[in-house]
Order: sequence, then C-alpha cells, then structure tokens
Amino acid sequence: MIHFHIFTWVVGIILFLVAAVMANGSKGRKIVHMSSRLFYVLILVSGAILFMNHSGLDPALYGVKFLLGLVTIGLMEMVLVRSSKEKNVTTLWIFFFIFLFATMFLGFKLPMGINWFA
Repeated sequence: MIHFHIFTWVVGIILFLVAAVMANGSKGRKIVHMSSRLFYVLILVSGAILFMNHSGLDPALYGVKFLLGLVTIGLMEMVLVRSSKEKNVTTLWIFFFIFLFATMFLGFKLPMGINWFA
C-alpha cells in the first residue's frame, strides 16, 4: 500500500503542476484539474488506510502527517480554483510549498518512510 500511496501523490503533484501552468479557461485545464481531483481522493484513501494500519507505531506523528497532507491537498485545490478565477495566488503557492515540504519531510522521517536523511 505504501508504494500505491507514493505513486498517487507523485502523479497528483504532477497533474496539479500541469494544471497550474495551463491557460485559464481551456478545456485541457478542466480535464487535468478533474484528473488531479481523482488523485486527491486516491491520496486521501490510501493515506487513511496507511494511517489506520500503522498509526500504532507513533500515533501523534502519523496524525500530524495526516493533517499536513490534508492541508497540502486543500492548498493544491485552492491554488487551482483561485487561479481559474484570476485571483492572486502568490501566498497560496508559498504555503503550498511549505506544507508540501513539511509533509514529505515528516513522511520520510516516520518509521515506515524511506530514510533519505540517514
């Protein structure tokens, strides 16, 4: 399940970035945005399954990581929706990168994560 979760968030981030750079109002952007929403759901479902199965290892940190992941996905959606309405999204981009970094850092530091920093 961990590999599926990693696959879904990698594809979700790629789809998000592709949708973010596409022209506003284009049909392709709508399609990519809807595809990224599908991957948001897959990220949440696979993350919830991992949380339920492995939160006994360190419940507080897994809970914080789950909340950081929810906020990151929320920021991804807010960036796309607000940019399609042609509103300022600079602050949202900054928060997105901060929360993405924090989520990935904590995910890699947890007992099930890949120990990149060893």
